Amino acid sequence: MQASIAAMPGWKRDIGRHLDALIERTVPGVRKAVKWNSPFYGVEDQGGWFLSFPCITKYVKVTFFRGTSFRPLTSGESRHEEVRYLDIHEDERFDKAQLAA
Repeated sequence: MQASIAAMPGWKRDIGRHLDALIERTVPGVRKAVKWNSPFYGVEDQGGWFLSFPCITKYVKVTFFRGTSFRPLTSGESRHEEVRYLDIHEDERFDKAQLAA
C-alpha cells in the first residue's frame, strides 16, 4: 500500500498520505489492498471495501462505495446507485473531520 501511495504523482502523493493516515486513525481494523493501481480500504466483517482513491489526471477521486448513506451527501454522483465521489483538486482543502465522520 505504501509503495502505491509513494508512486502517486506530485501533490497527489501528499493527499494520498493524508487520506491513508486519516483512515487508519478513524477505522479500527481497516484492511488495505491495491486494486487497479488504487488504494482500497475495507473492514472484513462489515461488507468489504468502503473507500478507494484513484488518481485522475487533474484530481484525486475519493470513491465512497456506500456514499448514499452519508449525510450530507457528497456532490459527486455516480451511475452506480450507492456510490458517491469527492474530487480533491490541487491546492484544495477538504474537511478532514467531516470525512472521518
